[in-house]
Amino acid sequence: MVRYKAVIAYDGTNFNGFQKQPNGRTVQEELEKTLKKMANGTEITVFGSGRTDAGVHAMGQVIHFDYPEERPLERMRFALDTQSPEDIAVKNVEIVSDAFHARYLVKEKTYQFRVDIGKPRSPFRRYYASYYPYPLDLEKIQRALPDLLGTHDFTSFCASGSSIEDKVRTIYEAKMQVNEAGDELLFTFRGNGFLYKMIRILVGTLLKIGNGRLPEDCIPEIIAKKDRNAAGPTAHPEGLYLYEVKYE
Repeated sequence: MVRYKAVIAYDGTNFNGFQKQPNGRTVQEELEKTLKKMANGTEITVFGSGRTDAGVHAMGQVIHFDYPEERPLERMRFALDTQSPEDIAVKNVEIVSDAFHARYLVKEKTYQFRVDIGKPRSPFRRYYASYYPYPLDLEKIQRALPDLLGTHDFTSFCASGSSIEDKVRTIYEAKMQVNEAGDELLFTFRGNGFLYKMIRILVGTLLKIGNGRLPEDCIPEIIAKKDRNAAGPTAHPEGLYLYEVKYE
């Protein structure tokens, strides 16, 4: 068997997330169906760098799988890309050693989150940005962002339903940009890993700070409380993108 690593992008709108489940269409299942077809009926398991929830998109999700034969890389990429559904794109494929694992060897992940703040909202962004119709003081958000940097126990920013015990993570980058038209925010978070729904809770909290319903210096206190109820609401999934995954 030959181990392949691939970088894929997908529009999460019509998926129940990445990971295979009994009911609902998933990215993993669609890729496995394509690979089974390509490998003349051989069952092939796809491993992802992590799960994404229903409605969440990816520009740089990384997967690996073991395939019965070695094929030219561009031919492999093209076959996987063109035979998969149109809401999945295969950006590149490479052969890796059997020691490579898409999930367990992740060193760093970058997520982006888009917020439509236009009046009125754009119907063309409804599946690709989370809409926020309330007033925002963007300076307050900018001042709050540095408090997220560094190594912390992010229990307050983890949704219930996570089985992970160790909630300590390191955030290397947390920034917000505004587009030229002033009607869309782009948040970028880069770290060594993120907890269940953590990015969406971070964004929900920052928007609440921008709206004046939380003080701009509240982040250290929220982190210290280790209590999900201390943080803001969970932002909608359609604004979230898995942007890039890095390995050793």
